[in-house]
Amino acid sequence: MGYILALDQGTTSSRGIVFDAQMRIKAVAQEEFPQHYPSSGWVEHDPSDLWATAAATARAAIEKAGLSAREIAAIGITNQRETTLVWDRKTGRPIHRAIVWQDRRTADFCVTLRDEGHESMITARTGLLADPYFSATKLKYILDSVDGARERARRGELAFGTVDSWLIWNLTGGRVHATDATNAARTMLYDIHKGRWSQTICDLFDIPGEMLPEVRDCAADFGATRSDLFGHEIPILGVAGDQQAATIGQACFTPGMLKSTYGTGCFAVLNTGETPVTSTNKLLTTIAYQLDGQPTYALEGSIFIAGAVVQWLRDGIKVIRTAPETQALAEQADPSQDLILVPAFVGLGAPYWKPEARGAIFGMTRNSGPAEFARAALESVGYQTRDLLEAMQADWTREGAQPTLRVDGGMAANDYAMQFLSDIIGAPVDRPKVLETTALGAAWLAGMRAGVWPGMAEFARGWAVERQFTTKLDEGARRSRYARWGRAVNAVLGV
Repeated sequence: MGYILALDQGTTSSRGIVFDAQMRIKAVAQEEFPQHYPSSGWVEHDPSDLWATAAATARAAIEKAGLSAREIAAIGITNQRETTLVWDRKTGRPIHRAIVWQDRRTADFCVTLRDEGHESMITARTGLLADPYFSATKLKYILDSVDGARERARRGELAFGTVDSWLIWNLTGGRVHATDATNAARTMLYDIHKGRWSQTICDLFDIPGEMLPEVRDCAADFGATRSDLFGHEIPILGVAGDQQAATIGQACFTPGMLKSTYGTGCFAVLNTGETPVTSTNKLLTTIAYQLDGQPTYALEGSIFIAGAVVQWLRDGIKVIRTAPETQALAEQADPSQDLILVPAFVGLGAPYWKPEARGAIFGMTRNSGPAEFARAALESVGYQTRDLLEAMQADWTREGAQPTLRVDGGMAANDYAMQFLSDIIGAPVDRPKVLETTALGAAWLAGMRAGVWPGMAEFARGWAVERQFTTKLDEGARRSRYARWGRAVNAVLGV
């Protein structure tokens, strides 16, 4: 009974991962699903795709591990955050496609919120900025756009949820409508200081409280799966949004510890302990995790495009066939060319928060080709990460703090990208032996709650580095290259 199933529902694919009693991966199943782009800057998912691929990969992982559902002690869920769903409580049918975290359709409304002076109140309660990134304005859009939706919500007929809530609802056959504190903290509706939904913000957006899920700890009882799904009921005992789950999986339990995850986007999270730190540099104050009713806070910087820039090379301009090709291409790039790619495909996130910005490439010559584009794409992620770290250091510093950055996610496997990251931030970059830290974090929450995995201290002692990257760039070159990036960003911003 020491086996734990992690459901990792991401932006482009769902995965089921089975861990054994020693927290080692025993089996993985993954399935991609379509992305829908109904208009420029709009991104949607079919909710049925999210559920179907999550359920299918869970079954496949259990089968590949050679196990039965009776041998799975618990399920831990981690998910793409902020993505917004609304469904009928009776039928379980969504009333609109899921609006994805990347979606920018509510940008004009967010400008109105700022112009009317509401952002300071929103930030004071939620730690977030008035930006289309978060769930609240997406939820308001759905209620405004679907005939009769708001009235039905007031009658208690509709349920709102982020992806974790949607999965829990379907896994439990509609018996549980809940979320955890980390996902709630990303909705722009949750008061992270009082630990409850903010009635003031719900009233501002005209969002009926009847449709909101119950908020629980990250390690808590979220019900059990329907017995017909896997052949036996499995308790759901852990839930955390993907970046918080990665923070847990990286064992960043001490204030001052820092991790950065490179998936579709890039997300840096700095543990600030039991005290929330208000950013003066447009970072987000959020909940890193909540255990036994006690939240641990964090500063977070969000980059919208990281691994997605490699996906663009592959699917958009078709200069590569597979993501791993970028490493060899970057190493072959002409050193005399210095392309700068600002991948503002869906705007710029922290610390700029400019949803209307769009991407650009600077420094192209007649000889610029796939190798130079690949190098510029990988380096853009390093530059953006430095933007985040500089803002974090301005907001929160501790004497003697070691600025080592723990990394994970698909792009962390790219040696060129990680070496450039260390070069441009001027600090060590630690890549762990277990790169599946997001799934591991969710699994640890469930396994610890189930009593079959170790507690926090022992789990942290088990974290191990696979490779450390140290800077090879002198300070003058680092400063010069970063200044060039700054000029490129200013050009995109029209500064």
